[in-house]
Amino acid sequence: MTLPEPSTHAAAADSEALAVAERNLCGLVNALARQIEGHIRERAGALNLTAPQAVALRELTGPLTMRDLADRMGCEPSNATFVVDRLEEQGIVERRPHPSDRRAKQLVLTSEGIALRDRLLGLLTEGSPLAKITPQEQATLNDLLLRALQ
Repeated sequence: MTLPEPSTHAAAADSEALAVAERNLCGLVNALARQIEGHIRERAGALNLTAPQAVALRELTGPLTMRDLADRMGCEPSNATFVVDRLEEQGIVERRPHPSDRRAKQLVLTSEGIALRDRLLGLLTEGSPLAKITPQEQATLNDLLLRALQ
């Protein structure tokens, strides 16, 4: 019987340890994402909004195209269109001509939408799962996640 070379055994142990660490980290990221989604759902409900409507409002930091909003929401443009249609029906968002692309529309918050967004942002920051870590820790986490996504 031939025993594996020590370097092969050490490499296998290192690979196993890395796989376990990655699995644990993925579990933590997923758990945090679920907590954040639940928090958004709860806070959105307090304003008679759906979670996707709340996410759209949070992401509407200025005039955006539907494609830009969908990218920020992490969904397909057709899903963002459905959400924006409901927000438009409620008088929260308006579609306006794009200043440089006549084929596109820009999404702009109405005055009611701006007030609702301000209330939403206040609710989202209260009791947020991320509020448990300091602003400096949030910045570090942000940097680490950005590096992982590159």
